Amino acid sequence: MSLAGKKALVTGASRGIGKAVAIKLAAAGAEVIVTATSLERAKQTADQIVSLGHNAIPVKVDVGVSTDVEALFQVVAAEFGSLDILVNNAGITRDGLLMRMKDEDWDSVLDVNLKGTFLCTREAIKLMAKAKSGRIVTISSVVGEMGNAGQANYCASKAGIIGFTKAVAREYAKRNITVNAVAPGFIETDMTGVLTEGVKDELLKQIPVNRFGTPEDIANAVYYLVSDLGSYVTGQVIAVNGGMHM
Repeated sequence: MSLAGKKALVTGASRGIGKAVAIKLAAAGAEVIVTATSLERAKQTADQIVSLGHNAIPVKVDVGVSTDVEALFQVVAAEFGSLDILVNNAGITRDGLLMRMKDEDWDSVLDVNLKGTFLCTREAIKLMAKAKSGRIVTISSVVGEMGNAGQANYCASKAGIIGFTKAVAREYAKRNITVNAVAPGFIETDMTGVLTEGVKDELLKQIPVNRFGTPEDIANAVYYLVSDLGSYVTGQVIAVNGGMHM
């Protein structure tokens, strides 16, 4: 399960799932580039990884902007020369009922969550195809599989990630590149922390294991997929949701 010598990029790594994934990969021996929309927040994650004795590089990027992603991969090329692992985690929400949803709320969520996944994967594939090796994991969501009222934009973006994952997996399997998605259920992060206790209680009733997930639960699934143990797994959606959706 060692990732010693591997070069990894984790987007949206300033907190929650992305941060847990970056720390997990670094602890296994990978060198990691961590991104966020704020250099200061990216640096906080990188500094934590460095304090644990591992190498990490912070980069500010908006993954929904093509020029930002191009600049990010210039850093990847300069610092690493190659890329073994890409984890597309960056994501946002702009919740609201469909009739009241503004164009900009739809566009911003699709730009970051889905277009950002496309842009980063397209650049990573160029490096991985040349090396004939690579692991790509994108964070989808249980609501991308089952839907959720008030999140038409978010659900569409996360469902789109699933179709995108399967298409890219088929395109590049012969190049020894695996492409998978992880679909978290209700995970205790800052994004879900704004929900009321009443809403959380109702959600808990839908989860057979009777607990909410942690960012580390998702990081463990990602770790499996990018390690040698996951080398025969591609085009799959790994549900990590405590049985919330089966």
